[in-house]
Amino acid sequence: MYAIGVDIGGTKIAAGVVDEDGNILAKAKRKTVAGDAAEIDRAVADLYIELAEGRDVSALGVAAAGFISSDRSTALFGANIAWRDYPLRERVAALIDHDVHIVVENDANAAGWAEFRFGVGRDVQDMLLLTVGTGLGGAVVVGGNLVRGAWGVAAEVGHIRVVPDGELCGCGLKGCWERYASGSALVREARLAAATQPDRAARLLELAGGVVEKVTGPSVTKAAKEGDPLAIELLAQLGAWIGAGSASVAALLDPALVVIGGGVGAAGDLLLEPARAAFLAQLSGRGFRPEARIELAAMGNDAGIVGAADLARS
Repeated sequence: MYAIGVDIGGTKIAAGVVDEDGNILAKAKRKTVAGDAAEIDRAVADLYIELAEGRDVSALGVAAAGFISSDRSTALFGANIAWRDYPLRERVAALIDHDVHIVVENDANAAGWAEFRFGVGRDVQDMLLLTVGTGLGGAVVVGGNLVRGAWGVAAEVGHIRVVPDGELCGCGLKGCWERYASGSALVREARLAAATQPDRAARLLELAGGVVEKVTGPSVTKAAKEGDPLAIELLAQLGAWIGAGSASVAALLDPALVVIGGGVGAAGDLLLEPARAAFLAQLSGRGFRPEARIELAAMGNDAGIVGAADLARS
């Protein structure tokens, strides 16, 4: 029995037909019209109808960025999409002339579930996923179950406060973890270095055509892989923030595995090794407890599709 997973992103909506082993059999996509919730509903319904044609599909899982209600039906809040207490499941169901089980899930939760079921987390029962992108998303699996919380908004790890009165976050608070452990933080620090230390940042500026504002995360990774000292230092700083924050989460949840997803994973060991070192340095009771592994995500950009489909089927 197949399920369809739909991953609503800021620029595109990707969908796929997923079998019980997590394999994607067919894919399709549409553009995201972020300011028009009704247009997003239509795109999701159209993708379902297109992909379900001629297939035995039992469920539709929709992965969406934002706060999702505990009954997995309502988008309570979306920072980048026009959702405010929005009945997403009901609106999509009204556009589909099929009797199909529909589940709405937070996108990081969907990605985390995909890694747990079919990716790097297949051998554990307790896992933390970090999606390191524009912000810092998270998913938590405890005892083989996805943790959603009383109101569906658990695992928003990016908004754990790590620096009292630190950098102002988009959520309105100061010092949130994502202000220091995200792709945006990497770019911010890289551009600051390019502006204030142009000699040290010569390679970064060269890759950016000499324009500070065009320094990007991928260019930092490229320079670091070439051996550029500043770029290596910037990635090590990001890794240290990821590792130290993960140790704080470990004090509460004790995961066997921390999975790092998102574009920064392209840096490989240049990011992982500093993250592992910082994690161990900050781990409470080290030497008297097993130590979690820190690994890169394995499912790539398909994680949201696969996780959403599997959660809907479950």
